[in-house]
Amino acid sequence: MQVLLVAREMKLVKLGRIALDGTKVKANASKHRALSYGHIGRIEAKLREEVQQLMGMAENADRQSLPDGMDVPAELARREARLKALADAKAKIEARAQERFEDEQKEYEARVARREAQRKDGRKPRGKDPKPPQGGARERDQINLTDEESRIMPVSSGGFEQGYNAQAAVDVETMLIMGTTVTQQSNDKRQVAPMIDVLGTLPEPLGQPEVLLADAGYFSAANVATCEAADITPLIAIQRDAHHRPLMERFADDPAPPASTDPIVRMTHQLKTRTGRALYGLRKNTVEPVFGIIRHVMGFRQFSLRGLSSVTAEWSLVALAWNIKRMSVLRGG
Repeated sequence: MQVLLVAREMKLVKLGRIALDGTKVKANASKHRALSYGHIGRIEAKLREEVQQLMGMAENADRQSLPDGMDVPAELARREARLKALADAKAKIEARAQERFEDEQKEYEARVARREAQRKDGRKPRGKDPKPPQGGARERDQINLTDEESRIMPVSSGGFEQGYNAQAAVDVETMLIMGTTVTQQSNDKRQVAPMIDVLGTLPEPLGQPEVLLADAGYFSAANVATCEAADITPLIAIQRDAHHRPLMERFADDPAPPASTDPIVRMTHQLKTRTGRALYGLRKNTVEPVFGIIRHVMGFRQFSLRGLSSVTAEWSLVALAWNIKRMSVLRGG
């Protein structure tokens, strides 16, 4: 924040249009140190079987010889400690599953309420009715034994990596990072509200964002409503853009403004106008180069610290370093 205020004093930045995006950053942990809920159950069953076998050997120790070098009490203690660690890991996965269920239940209830409101207004809801979420841990739910707060995430290069989802809100005019967050969720859909909260804490001299640009991964009715409630114009893609749009479509006249007051309908119309398309086109040229330079020029490809709060602080330091580097360029240094 202090660096941004210095940039303001140097007349390098004043908030207006913000591009929001996220990038997956590798955690200081290996994905091979992760255990799934289903695999934990299988390991537990095997360990309990071995414990029963060792107990039997202990009971018959006077009547039969033990294998050379076997210390039955030590072997039992080792397995009991492992079972306790696995039980703790299972409990944490189950707690996460409960949090996920509560979030999914809220989202399900909101979707049902929206569809009921559409029916009352005489409109037919699109698509099938949503299915209620299922509670409980899933067999593929995982926990990492090195950094339990990190998560397995898909990466753009293909495959999966143990990491975090680092978010950045970048000023379109200057490419300075105005706000950062880090999340354990691989999906970006729930990251608009946290970032708006961060931007809302910026000092008054920096101004407030007026337009938020984001790709289709951030689209939801709730995010559009959140932006409007914060007096921010949302330009969030409804779906992924098609490449090589037809020539005449690119130069077609703007469609007539809709009569609807629905914020999604109005945003969709704005994205189809020449002005809206040009403005949204700035997103890719703003935030993606920032991530590229941070990774390939500044060399930041992996967190050094562990735990969500620590990597959040580390990502803030990365943003600070980027902003100082960018300010030098803006000044012509």
